[in-house]
Amino acid sequence: MSFVYYFLATLLYLAALPYLIYLRFKPKYKDSIPARFFLKNNAHFSRDGIWFHACSFGEVRSLNPFIAQIEPKDIRISVITQTGFKEASKHWLAEVRYLPFEIFLPFWIRKQKVLIVMEAELWPLLFIVAKAKGIKTVLLNARISDNSYTSYQRFSWLYRWIFSHIDLIFAQSREDEERLRRLGANDICVCGNIKAFSTYEVTHVYPKDEAKRVIVMASTHEGEEELLLSQISLLDNDQLIVVPRHPERFAKVDKLLTEYAQKKDRTYQKLSEQNSLTSDIILCDKMGELINLYAIADVVMLGGSFIDGIGGHNPLEPAFFEAKIMSGEFIFNQKVLFEAVENAIICKIEDLKNVFDSIENYPKSTITHRGDIKPLLEQILGK
Repeated sequence: MSFVYYFLATLLYLAALPYLIYLRFKPKYKDSIPARFFLKNNAHFSRDGIWFHACSFGEVRSLNPFIAQIEPKDIRISVITQTGFKEASKHWLAEVRYLPFEIFLPFWIRKQKVLIVMEAELWPLLFIVAKAKGIKTVLLNARISDNSYTSYQRFSWLYRWIFSHIDLIFAQSREDEERLRRLGANDICVCGNIKAFSTYEVTHVYPKDEAKRVIVMASTHEGEEELLLSQISLLDNDQLIVVPRHPERFAKVDKLLTEYAQKKDRTYQKLSEQNSLTSDIILCDKMGELINLYAIADVVMLGGSFIDGIGGHNPLEPAFFEAKIMSGEFIFNQKVLFEAVENAIICKIEDLKNVFDSIENYPKSTITHRGDIKPLLEQILGK
């Protein structure tokens, strides 16, 4: 089966070459495509390290508590996205690489002590080749959402094959554990979402004007900004900061907020142009600033949850800073994290106006419990 899969993956690679070359010239992929699909500046890791693999920025950041417990010279981190690579590179003594496309893995992977893969990065040849080279394989923070479970079941034969090459799985919940077992996984431990192990530190301190109520629309997706703006009425002392999830949408949201500010007779700025919070309405068009804005937020409207299909975003970060959290009802990807937060408000879009108008009557959100990472890491490393 491995040979057949490799053959099909090779055909897919050859067929996709023209499109990959086209994508290579887009800023979003200018580094990741050459590295992953052409191995440009993407040498293999040194041997005998502890190898973490994560997809993107958020997953890499959630690994920080684990990485902090390991000797920097032993750390290997592979990623998929450019934002993930930038975040991983903050661990300056670690070896950081883009994970090559699967057909290159048999020649690229070198023997490591353990491979720790985050969440749904279930690349078959990643686990198969790692096991063939004598590497212990671990799937960390595993979950199967309600929406994706049907798809997993449809291809259960594929996942059964993948799970047969994974030594140890840490699931987020009992429900995830049951679903994983039905798909053929073994040796499963339930540890909750590892993001609950994290602590959050600001990288830039924005002075807070105590006369203003700071409202952050965080990690918003297509259509959410307009929807949310139509449901809320800002007070005279409100300062609204909008943080789109994806940077490629900055220009579109800039246009929307410019028109909104003019209509409401409010001042407006882009954070990248002033790097200070001086206007009534602000577009955060810089990456990595959300945690700094949570630190001064009074109210956080957590995006990805007011329209169906996204599944919500991490509420632990704003709860860490005790902001009042408002979320939409579509949080199927974050249920475990919301269970760790007290006083987060979950509301349907038609109830949003009433909740927002009375938000001052709601208590601040807090994190109810935090995990102990050391026993978990000892189990992963076999100590």
